[in-house]
Amino acid sequence: MLAFLYRLAWRVARPLSAPLSRAGGKLGRALRGRRGAVPALAAWAAQGRDSRAPLVWFHAASVGEGRQAEAVLVRVRAARPGWQIAFTYASPSAAAWAATLPVDVAGYIPFDTPRDTGRALAALRPTALVFSATDVWPELVRQAAARRIALGLISALLPPTSSRRGAVAARLLSPAYAALDRVGAADDSDALRLAGLGVARARLVVTGDTRHDAARERLAAVPADAPQLRALRREPPDPRPIVVAGSTWPDDERALLPALVAARRRGACFRLVIAPHEPTPAHLASLERRLRHGLEPGITLVRLSSLLAPGDREPLPPATLPSGNQPFASGNWDVVLVDVVGVLAELYATASLAFVGGGFHGKGLHSVIEPAAAGVPVLFGPAWRNSRDAGLLLEAGGAVTANDPAALCTAVVHWLTDETARASAAQAARAVVERGRGAADRSAQLVIELVERSLHPTP
Repeated sequence: MLAFLYRLAWRVARPLSAPLSRAGGKLGRALRGRRGAVPALAAWAAQGRDSRAPLVWFHAASVGEGRQAEAVLVRVRAARPGWQIAFTYASPSAAAWAATLPVDVAGYIPFDTPRDTGRALAALRPTALVFSATDVWPELVRQAAARRIALGLISALLPPTSSRRGAVAARLLSPAYAALDRVGAADDSDALRLAGLGVARARLVVTGDTRHDAARERLAAVPADAPQLRALRREPPDPRPIVVAGSTWPDDERALLPALVAARRRGACFRLVIAPHEPTPAHLASLERRLRHGLEPGITLVRLSSLLAPGDREPLPPATLPSGNQPFASGNWDVVLVDVVGVLAELYATASLAFVGGGFHGKGLHSVIEPAAAGVPVLFGPAWRNSRDAGLLLEAGGAVTANDPAALCTAVVHWLTDETARASAAQAARAVVERGRGAADRSAQLVIELVERSLHPTP
């Protein structure tokens, strides 16, 4: 009955997506992309699909899950250069990044309807379909299983509080999880919960979370003279530590900005780099106003794009607010507003302290493993329990969670005024990433074995 209702819901939603796709913003872009997914995949297949070569279709919801898949697919590409690889995503935030992947075709995942998924599978003719982290689509799995396409899941995560474990969701998703041929779980706890959702225990293996490999490798690939790093340097060097606030939402910013002002009053001296999760023109303009009116008067605020633009390095005028607070120390800049996408992970390398957004926002915490890979202590808000990495960092002493601005202020002051404590936390954060290394190699081997067993089944 639930499967019938699921298909019925898609049958109703599919036509409604046409007028909604004309809207602006992420929703409109996502709907346009998914409506055009089948024609785009079919067009590539008509010209580029080599029927003699196996094809692995990787799918990830957005950039975070996509980087987990990337760490695996680059290894599969290197180990089996004759295979073809397709990559799909659901979020428009992944579109530009996905175009840089070493794959044969990248694009949106089709709507999860029998017709759309069937047409996509018929066009691509994959040997295996591999999901990353959590984004398993029931109809796509059903259609692939009916075609005897091998099904896998890598970096499989199922947090204790996941909505997928709810009564209705579990009943709907259990057949899809039960159909998976091989699952590489992030850890033993995830494996146990995945088994409870329907994955056959004989098909489960703990391979680890490839996010750790991905974060470390991405950081190692950034040259020391990368433009985004040079842009934050000052000659002569500025002794003030840098606080990088990444992937922030307005709710995070409402907690963070007063905490930073209070920390400054308590003797913490620093510069701020803040990267909103959605750097739309409207959000950037709003955040800029809040920075000017929420921080001390006299700050030098500049957008990252102006620092990166040759010959255009003049900062925006300083805020003109009533006096009474101690101003930030003078320098080339005091606050950088990041209006460039795709550079946040590299910017963490400049930080002495990182604040990761999402913890004060209903959608949950963003990636904390990227600053940890840079050896940076991490702060975040109270909504972290769906993040396995946040739990690992807290347990190791590489992170602190705070429920309100006062607690955030205390943590900022502690780590910025006690270099020994900050160094200890930084070492603990990096150690969490080091302990997680190797998951990408194990997951790539899982995918290779999945494909080769499909190509050469044992009697």
